[in-house]
Amino acid sequence: MEQRLANTWRLTVNEKKFIENALLSDLRVDGRRPFDYRNVIITFGKDDGSAEVQLGQTHVMGFVTGQLVQPYRDRSNEGTLSIFTEFSPMADPSFEPGRPTEAAIELGRVIDRGLRESRAVDTESLCVLPGKLVWAIRIDLHILDNGGNLVDAANIAALAALMTFRRPECSLGGDDGQEVIVHPLEERDPLPLIIHHLPIAITFAFIGSESSVVIDPTHYEEAVMGGRMTTTLNANGDICSIQKAGGEGVLQSVIMQCLRIASVKAGDITQKIKKAVDSFDTQRALKKIKRHPASTAMDIDEVDSKLKKIKSELVDKNDTIISGQSENVEEGGTKSLEQGQTKKGNEVKKFIGGPSSWDPYSKGVDPEFLKASLASRGRSTTNKKQEELKKDHTLSEIKLEEPPTVVNQGSLAVDPAQPEQQSKGEKTLKDAVKPKHKRKKKQSSTGAS
Repeated sequence: MEQRLANTWRLTVNEKKFIENALLSDLRVDGRRPFDYRNVIITFGKDDGSAEVQLGQTHVMGFVTGQLVQPYRDRSNEGTLSIFTEFSPMADPSFEPGRPTEAAIELGRVIDRGLRESRAVDTESLCVLPGKLVWAIRIDLHILDNGGNLVDAANIAALAALMTFRRPECSLGGDDGQEVIVHPLEERDPLPLIIHHLPIAITFAFIGSESSVVIDPTHYEEAVMGGRMTTTLNANGDICSIQKAGGEGVLQSVIMQCLRIASVKAGDITQKIKKAVDSFDTQRALKKIKRHPASTAMDIDEVDSKLKKIKSELVDKNDTIISGQSENVEEGGTKSLEQGQTKKGNEVKKFIGGPSSWDPYSKGVDPEFLKASLASRGRSTTNKKQEELKKDHTLSEIKLEEPPTVVNQGSLAVDPAQPEQQSKGEKTLKDAVKPKHKRKKKQSSTGAS
């Protein structure tokens, strides 16, 4: 009640009268009807066991953690469930850091009573070794923004975090079978908590002298209310707990009306929580499939084998095309290639029947375009070579018609000046085709003479 008393200092008398008079006309400050519930938005964090709930302007975050501890003596085969709340000054100026206030203790007790008394969480499944080790589940609730009705928002955050929490799997080993082995998440999948049902907290506020009843009170309505009642029910309509705070009395008929309304609202909120948890589980399953190393390795091997087959087929086709074109070019232009050698710088340039820097596996290369370009290039080179061959044949025929000169063998051996005369004479096609090393020897012999 400390929180409610702190808020009364912020409202003026006119604001309080305005809220009370509006409720007499079945209207509220935020535009809702008396029994309309605010929209619930549930989001989850990256880690398991974290949930964030937004109920209007109220913002609550819940975290669930677990650790192995020794059980209580009277319950040696059951785990433990504890709830801790933190009211930050960021949420409301009336909250002070440090020790928990009465409002924080009351909030934790209301949520704990609804979960513990209704046996919503199966604590016996949390036992690892009876009398020695059990799982202790801790729920931390952080109030980020106080917009009214913190109990309902914190209860939804606690349930959503419990449903997404996963604990490591444990097994017994050792020689005597009493050694506890905690398996990491990489070896075995973590286990969820066994939750039998979802106890939903629904809060009603009683405002004014005529006891006007509203559901899900806001921050301003809590400053005006004279009493409050929180009922915890599940989707089946079973009452888990009821708490009445404040000094204003309530009729039995009003309580029964509130319970009927709360059972309907509890069913709607339960469906919203289950839908949000199901969508989160599907996203987590997809991420888990992507992290599998075995499936990705098999897929890569299959793709590599297919690529190798395709590359080998392309290489065979390209080799046949290039070899056929090179044979055609060599048959038609061997003689002209030999005659087309230049003497400048003693460098010989030869034609190669195909592109020198061509990669059949490079990206963006069209095989049909390459075939057409190679074929057109081969045809152009053959036509040029045929024209050069015709010119060479005509020159050879003209020179063959001249009378051959008679050369004495004796004159070749005795007369040393005769090689100079022969070199100065007219040269034939045979002299142009002589290799380099023979020509170098001939020049060296002339220089020595």
